[in-house]
Amino acid sequence: MLGERRQEKGRRVWMTVVLGGLLLAGISAQGADEATVKLYQAKCASCHSADGSGTSVVGKALKVRDIRDAEVQKISDADLATLIAKGKDKMPGNEKTLKPEQIKALVAYTRELAQKK
Repeated sequence: MLGERRQEKGRRVWMTVVLGGLLLAGISAQGADEATVKLYQAKCASCHSADGSGTSVVGKALKVRDIRDAEVQKISDADLATLIAKGKDKMPGNEKTLKPEQIKALVAYTRELAQKK
């Protein structure tokens, strides 16, 4: 009987640890999404607009393409990452100020913006 109680207590402790870990994972994933949105707003939105349309004042002046456009979305993740890192034409490169995982997150976010169009 004592052994069964210990096993039950052990199961409850284990379940608490597992559930707590899952909750923390959900919180950190949510934080990463928020961080990516903030990063996009800080680095990209002034030209590409918050929705990716490129209709900001600066975006219109620079004739920025809508990053939600099907032609832009055909660009591979690797090529988009290189574009964000190295820049092109009037777009500045970000490889000195962003970590590779931040660039990867921005690529994924541009895909999300296209789905919201």
